[in-house]
Amino acid sequence: VDKSGLLDTLQNNGVGCIAFTPLAQGLLTGKYLNGIPQDSRMYREGNKVRGLTPKMLTEANLNSLRLLNEMAQQRGQSMAQMALSWLLKDERVTSVLIGASRAEQLEENVQALNNLTFSTEELAQIDQHIADGELNLWQASSDK
Repeated sequence: VDKSGLLDTLQNNGVGCIAFTPLAQGLLTGKYLNGIPQDSRMYREGNKVRGLTPKMLTEANLNSLRLLNEMAQQRGQSMAQMALSWLLKDERVTSVLIGASRAEQLEENVQALNNLTFSTEELAQIDQHIADGELNLWQASSDK
């Protein structure tokens, strides 16, 4: 959620926005809904991963992620697809930098383009789930 006015400033100057880490370093893929998988970067690197650490998996964040995942399923999307759709519905966002490491991930993420429409109720629910969670990957670097 852009509270800084950056997207409006970019639009007013004819500049597009490329969303970096649109899947919150994997949190919005559903990978961490049931804990930290052994094949994940978070498991291998623990607190060494910049931004995303095991302490981000608070009960509040997990609850928000689970609710977002349920919402995505109701839309016929994966949570990752819904997250990308949510970003790409905004004409000021010209691209999302997904960082897929496998062809299957790329194929799944492209499917986000099949449903870029959100109801007013869905948008309100997403905003609420974002507000209810404590997810801010870059807060630590912003506080320095």
